[in-house]
Amino acid sequence: MTNPPTGDQALIKRINTAIVLEAILRGAPLSRAQISERTGLNKATVSSLVQDLIDGSVVREIGTGVSSGGRKPVMLDFVAEAGHAVGLDLGVNYIRGVLTDLRGNVVTESELALKRHDPETVLEEAFRCIDGLIGQAPSSAYGITGIGVGVPGLVDESGTVLFAPNLQWRDVPLRRILAERYGVPVAIDNEANAGALGERIFGAGRSIDNLVYVSVGIGIGTGLILRKELYKGASGFSGEMGHLSVEAFGKPCSCGNRGCWEMYASEQALLDKAAELGFEDLESLLAGAESGRPEVLALLEETGEYLGIGIANIVNVFNPDAVIIGNRMSQARPWIENVLRRTVVQRSLGFHLRSVQLLFAELGQRSAVMGAAQTAIAGFFERLKSA
Repeated sequence: MTNPPTGDQALIKRINTAIVLEAILRGAPLSRAQISERTGLNKATVSSLVQDLIDGSVVREIGTGVSSGGRKPVMLDFVAEAGHAVGLDLGVNYIRGVLTDLRGNVVTESELALKRHDPETVLEEAFRCIDGLIGQAPSSAYGITGIGVGVPGLVDESGTVLFAPNLQWRDVPLRRILAERYGVPVAIDNEANAGALGERIFGAGRSIDNLVYVSVGIGIGTGLILRKELYKGASGFSGEMGHLSVEAFGKPCSCGNRGCWEMYASEQALLDKAAELGFEDLESLLAGAESGRPEVLALLEETGEYLGIGIANIVNVFNPDAVIIGNRMSQARPWIENVLRRTVVQRSLGFHLRSVQLLFAELGQRSAVMGAAQTAIAGFFERLKSA
């Protein structure tokens, strides 16, 4: 029998390295023997691969564990601070950024207000945010391992923002621009997808296999997690449920349609009506609700009802385990939750409601920025496993 080609041996080593690293990420602290038991790999293979990971500064020995009858085992842990990732949530009226370690622990964060939407201005503000975060990164073996960005629009496989209606962007090659400036891997996705991932990994969706994340900001976006995986559709553009029609002959939308859900249930829709009452932003409006102003409470109730109408449609179509409401409008939870729940119950098919949970984002306004950071972290691990 001939030996397998070298390429096959290299592939097997990459696969086994990924298995060992995954075991440490999920179960640390672990001994080499425990890794062998959990993975089915023999002890010699595990020891060799662990040494490679120690040499690569991503795994370290942290002392001895409890003996089960022989020598005390040496325990291993993942070195979360071996590198850092930048996450960016590029909103319509804000830019939010975080710097995390390789487990998603936040080192520092930043938020800037956006007044203009032209790509040049937004990019300058994005650079300012990213530069500030990178400037605060502690020194580490791998430095800045990547940048993840969530944007409110359609993104293709090359990281180009094809269409972001609320920013009025078309064909902005965001990944290329950032990669050329920073010289690190860059991942770009729709911000609702990033939010769904953030809640799935770090927030209210941690134990939920099938969920729909509804990002309610200036517009409305949705991200779908199906069987624990982010679902993007055949062309990568799933989740544009903010542009479902809820009024057949309703208000014209910037997307070109009429009566879109986000024209009635978004932060912008709420602010358009609140302007008639003299309110300029969401924060002052919510302060009015806090003080019990009846006209503000009525406005929030109407918004909650429209949100419930759209969520009822989502429940009827996808029958998810949970719907998670996030982004800026999650701050209005005390005044919209009851009417939202009531509307969903009234308008959903009863069978679909038996197990669905209606939740608000555990990460609040930070779901998308944490999901964006996670895409950068995941990219680093994929490169590490295939190295």
